[in-house]
Amino acid sequence: MKPRLVALLAGALVLTVPHLGAAAQATTQATTQTTAQTTAQAAKADTPGLPGRNNAITDVPGIKVGQVQSAKAPYLTGTTVIYPAQMAVTGVDQRGGAPATKETDLLDPLNSNPGVNAVMLGGSSMYGLAATDGVIRWLEERGEGVRVGSGVAPIVPAADIFDLGRGGDFKARTTPEWGYLAAQALKDGPVRQGVVGGGTGARAGGLKGGVGTASVILSDGTVVGAIVVVNSVGSAVDPRDCSLFAARFELAGEYRGLQTPKAKECPRPATANGPSMNTTIAVVATNAPLEKAAAARMAGNAQDGLSRAINPMHTLGDGDTIFAMSTGGGTPLRVNNPADTRRLNEIFNAGADTLTRAVGHAMLNATTVGTASGYCDRYPSACKKVSPLPADKRGEAPDVTRASLAAVAEKFRDAPALAE
Repeated sequence: MKPRLVALLAGALVLTVPHLGAAAQATTQATTQTTAQTTAQAAKADTPGLPGRNNAITDVPGIKVGQVQSAKAPYLTGTTVIYPAQMAVTGVDQRGGAPATKETDLLDPLNSNPGVNAVMLGGSSMYGLAATDGVIRWLEERGEGVRVGSGVAPIVPAADIFDLGRGGDFKARTTPEWGYLAAQALKDGPVRQGVVGGGTGARAGGLKGGVGTASVILSDGTVVGAIVVVNSVGSAVDPRDCSLFAARFELAGEYRGLQTPKAKECPRPATANGPSMNTTIAVVATNAPLEKAAAARMAGNAQDGLSRAINPMHTLGDGDTIFAMSTGGGTPLRVNNPADTRRLNEIFNAGADTLTRAVGHAMLNATTVGTASGYCDRYPSACKKVSPLPADKRGEAPDVTRASLAAVAEKFRDAPALAE
């Protein structure tokens, strides 16, 4: 219902019920105003060319995100899980020189795997890939996965960033329990950003990195979303004026008042001050139906989105990996079908742009941890007018604790005993 129509109906209601007192009329007017605002916000959230209602990958129908982390010494790491309501066709593109990945070969269009049950973006480098075992256990308990004999084989590709030792102890790593807890935390709606989940220990070109997300509605109503863990060798900051590269791609004021820093705060760009062991990892998603080859192409095009937001990109010290997920049903769009070309190009380009914007959100929301300064702390004039995210748009991500780990630990000790 249009806001004007809502207001007219509410006014008519007041006029036809004469016994309403002043207080009751005020309440009715307040309710009318709230209803009108909610209606207007909902309409705006579904407007082509603008972000979705949460400006997050969860705006793509069927997708949920779960995140857990610990920033309590000796830990500074975490896990992020992206989960589609049904097995989703997924592709991958890997361009960095030092990846830490799992199950990516299954996503090759030449292989028979039909899709994935979840994707994990995590910390703790190759050690943290063990967290996928927890996601797999959570899925298995629900009977989700490819049927194999009397059970199921959940398909959970993963990529991890290098964050080892940034919390004080090189052995403070994620485990299967962390993956299970992240799966338990799955939600739709707003997604928490910044120092959270797989981006808890992230750094980006000398600044604090983290998790960012964004979405957009296309001309035909198709939704495209992205979520990224920014942990790059390269910088997200333009050395000419210390603005974020991604700021040029801002959509509908989503950076909430971000400005170019004052010149006195920008004597030189931020640079990395440690070994170049990094990686930026991401998922782009759409509710358009894609074949596996189209999903792979979408992932490859999205790498351009990273290159626009971070420089240099795809170095030998990075393991940059992007997954592309399709939750749509019906006849899939195919890269070798000329009739699908226009729509695929729109989706692919939107994936790249949305990923660029997600990088901007990651940097804007990352706060200082230890010696790694957040962008807004390094360049305070840039963020002087940035308004905080509304409470209902901040998302949730529980911290891992001894108690939460103990609560799920038994799930990983139930293997059948060996025969004597």
